Amino acid sequence: MSLLRSAFLAASESRFLRERATKLRFVRSAVTRFMPGESVDSALEASRALGVPTVLTHLGENLASAKEAGEVAKHYLDVLETIKKAGLDVEISVKLTQLGLDFSKEECERHLDALIGRAKALNNWVWIDMESTSYTDVTLEIFRRAREKFPNTGLCVQAYLYRTAKDLEPLLALGAGIRLVKGAYKEPPDKAFPRKSDVDENFYRLATQLLSFQARTQGVRAIFGTHDPALIRRIEDFGRMEKLPPQALEFQMLYGIRRQEQERLAERPANVLFVVRTMFAR
Repeated sequence: MSLLRSAFLAASESRFLRERATKLRFVRSAVTRFMPGESVDSALEASRALGVPTVLTHLGENLASAKEAGEVAKHYLDVLETIKKAGLDVEISVKLTQLGLDFSKEECERHLDALIGRAKALNNWVWIDMESTSYTDVTLEIFRRAREKFPNTGLCVQAYLYRTAKDLEPLLALGAGIRLVKGAYKEPPDKAFPRKSDVDENFYRLATQLLSFQARTQGVRAIFGTHDPALIRRIEDFGRMEKLPPQALEFQMLYGIRRQEQERLAERPANVLFVVRTMFAR
């Protein structure tokens, strides 16, 4: 891992920087391209302007107190109601640490069930983000329980982890919604592929599993979170080779990154429908 990437990862995990840096004018100006605003209304307006389905997420992870978890859960419940009223194709993505996992697994699950249950009533989805490896096992455990109760539950998995190929097998059997990403946390070389080329190759292998006949017959909803044009084209080619139906391929990209690629994917080529889901911050 490069020193620059390590520095960025350390900065992203700093609560001090999250609270202070965003108040600086030059920082706010710099991130405008990547974040449409700090309110739900700003995010929904950007979604409406883009004209594509979107995923909303509240930036930030570990909380300072258990009380904050209830506030975050209420915020997401309000967001679900706002989305319904706006009539937009928008889903939400949450981190379990945002729902109080560090303080109480039971309370975290209670908040999560409330969110997913309300989303189901509103014909919507809730995605569970995957965090650093110290949370992987408990995240999988909580997801499985949630998925048994609510089919509208999706999970993010990370291609840079050695373990993901094995973790994926039982998830495919569940017919779950799976969002595959490369992974952004700083992990030791005994847990994660240190070389980008290895991560890319593992991403592609996992993508073919998610698009396999077995996965499709189980009802897996496969989503690929990447801005990598080479990977996107390899997955496109695999989809064409397998003669997959239009809805089989779905890509997610961060707001403001590789807009030309997003527009290309949204053009609906002859054999494959591509939906770009962009992510916003509250």
